[in-house]
Amino acid sequence: MTDYFEEMGWEPVALEETQRHQTMLMVRTLLDNGFFPDEMLRGERLAPPASKEVVRNLPERMPSAEDENCAICLKSNTDHPDIFKVLPCSHEFHQSCILPWLNQTNSCPLCRHELKTDDAEYEEGKKFRERQREREEELEGLHNSMFG
Repeated sequence: MTDYFEEMGWEPVALEETQRHQTMLMVRTLLDNGFFPDEMLRGERLAPPASKEVVRNLPERMPSAEDENCAICLKSNTDHPDIFKVLPCSHEFHQSCILPWLNQTNSCPLCRHELKTDDAEYEEGKKFRERQREREEELEGLHNSMFG
């Protein structure tokens, strides 16, 4: 009686090939499930700068005497009569204070509201994390509706 491999005309796979195949399957599984190797190799990835277009299109306004001090430089508007930039979260800062900040990171210095960036990889990761958070909330809701 011939064995299966001889009957089919195949050679058995060497042990090294089997291990390599298993490793490749593991890598594919990790990538398919949202594992981002660049982030893992670099550790926690810092947020990139805010998009140049978003920063350019931020609303501006002139300071008034009633305004509070800028939260970055803490100077009053009489000492520092600079134009205010208004972020989407409604926090306002002197233009000369917030622009260097937004050239380093994409978030409000007070509330950490994130602005859009020009970094496609970071934006994709942000979307993935948001979807993952939504899935967890949905699962929590389903669990609570069944066992609550």
